Amino acid sequence: MTTEALLEQAALYDRIGIGYAGVRRPDPRWAAAIREAVGDARNVINIGAGAGSYEPADVPLLAVEPSAAMRAQRPAGAAPCLIGRAEELPFDTGQFAVALAVLTVHHWSDLAAGIAELRRVARRFVVVTYDMAVQREFWLTREYLPEIAAAEESRVPSLPYLTELLGTDAPEVPDVRALPVWHDFTDGFMTAFWRRPDAYLDPARRRSCSAFALTDPGAVERGIGRLRADLESGAWARRHAGLLERDRIDAGFRLITGGSGG
Repeated sequence: MTTEALLEQAALYDRIGIGYAGVRRPDPRWAAAIREAVGDARNVINIGAGAGSYEPADVPLLAVEPSAAMRAQRPAGAAPCLIGRAEELPFDTGQFAVALAVLTVHHWSDLAAGIAELRRVARRFVVVTYDMAVQREFWLTREYLPEIAAAEESRVPSLPYLTELLGTDAPEVPDVRALPVWHDFTDGFMTAFWRRPDAYLDPARRRSCSAFALTDPGAVERGIGRLRADLESGAWARRHAGLLERDRIDAGFRLITGGSGG
């Protein structure tokens, strides 16, 4: 990628990353699952690291992130972070035991190249992504903002395609497991507030979620306006009363692990 293209990609992250760390606080249940998947790795590379969410603190780790806005929100004491992108990693083959990529692959400009680099520099991988086949049926996208699903499906890789790329030349088929979203989830991505619909009315929460930030603003305003009206009238509560009895849902998030050695 040219310098110009790299700057354009970083600018995108800079725009959608404003205030990210205040809204996107790592959920400890996901953090525990990711830490378990990393295992006893001697070192880790976190690709598309953002503000450092879900980075294990007890493992030698190096982060890579193209956006200045995201790098600036990394907390004090976080692992060192280099400016860089998944598609061109400046590391030796097999330099890391584990490559970590959390909710980032849908932002990569060339998924196949990024996955090839991820597989090249690390023996094992831990990838967190989401399945749009599930998320398109989420009540917010189905009833209020189908434009989000349309926009997401154009950039979020399908689960079969992603696992196929990750499994290329791997000794075994990658393992895929669901990551539930609890009703009190702390990481404010698009489906996090499935039982707290008032949260979607907050522009700051929407701004820190790429699903909203990369969807036509007019469509978002219209959809949120309809949601606001349904919340005020009680229509939303009547349609979704059953959700209030649940403590977690499957919103399509998947933890994918594989590779060999460590």
